[in-house]
Amino acid sequence: MTVTYTSKVATSKGFGCFLKVLFRWRASIYKLVWTDLIVYLFMYYLLSGIYRYLLDNKQKETFESLVAYCNQYNDLLPLTFILGFYVSIVMTRWWNQYITIPWPDSIAVYVSAFIDDNDERGRLIRRTILRYVCLCLTMVLANVAPRIKKRFPTLKHFVTTGLLLDTELSVFYDIHKKCSKPSKHWLPIVWATSIVTYARREGRICNDFAVKTLIDELNHFCGNCSKILHYATISIPLVYTQTVTLVVYTYFLTRIIGHQWIQTSESNFDMYFPVFTVLQFVFYMGWLKVAEILINPFGEDDDDFEVNWIIDRNLQVSYLIINEMQTSLSTIEDLLKESDDLINHFNTGQEKMREEEI
Repeated sequence: MTVTYTSKVATSKGFGCFLKVLFRWRASIYKLVWTDLIVYLFMYYLLSGIYRYLLDNKQKETFESLVAYCNQYNDLLPLTFILGFYVSIVMTRWWNQYITIPWPDSIAVYVSAFIDDNDERGRLIRRTILRYVCLCLTMVLANVAPRIKKRFPTLKHFVTTGLLLDTELSVFYDIHKKCSKPSKHWLPIVWATSIVTYARREGRICNDFAVKTLIDELNHFCGNCSKILHYATISIPLVYTQTVTLVVYTYFLTRIIGHQWIQTSESNFDMYFPVFTVLQFVFYMGWLKVAEILINPFGEDDDDFEVNWIIDRNLQVSYLIINEMQTSLSTIEDLLKESDDLINHFNTGQEKMREEEI
């Protein structure tokens, strides 16, 4: 799940507010770039050792000319513009995918309000509708998230966990034989709308407006689930990703040569460790790694969405709303009376405080 650190920097008072988060390893820039940095330094010191100890004078002159050539034309690569624009697109897409994830809370509230019968059949209707809603999202996440695919590798595993019945599984198989390719995540929502109309015919839903509200909420939920599949199907154009990757790696391959110390340089100071070269590598390569881990937020990186938690949370909250929050009229009247007494007590306290101030 995305690593949160805002509690560590809740206030900017004092010195070095962000220094508190610089030494975290999980989801840090150090964890992202350390392997690439080791390879980069190995290649840098390999060329440096060859230049210092293995080349003769004529070969050194050729190498020095190559260093000057790389320094002259290296800055022509539009690295900052291309990389910054690409990361901006990836970040926007990453956040849009998160806010697209539908939550069943509003549907559970509507179901609890419109189907408020406290008998066993009313409870079963409410639970079945929310089970179908959670099943819809879980099936979508199983198509896009490796973690959920490992948890639910086949439809039979939905039966094992209680999200799907054996009779419903047979319906899935029958439809799959007729049309195998498209996702069937919409099928539980169709069943849920059928239950809503059936509850209306039984008189468990008081009016047609409530039916329309529930069906609209179910359609909106299914539409957001489809958007998640669209994000997984339609990626950022591959040519753009390839361009950015080629620019970054080409830039640093030329930097390995261009930042070598040579005898004919203007400065005679021999910096054995390329400090600013390493800093430049960490900044730009870290920028690219950010795009790499955020381009698919349903994966298994540190900053990817905790989809297993989302599934478990949705089931728990949905059943809690439709089961435990059902109250009788007598209980509601008692709550209203207690609330009225509390408000009167609060108003009395406010009047006493104003009198004391005067």
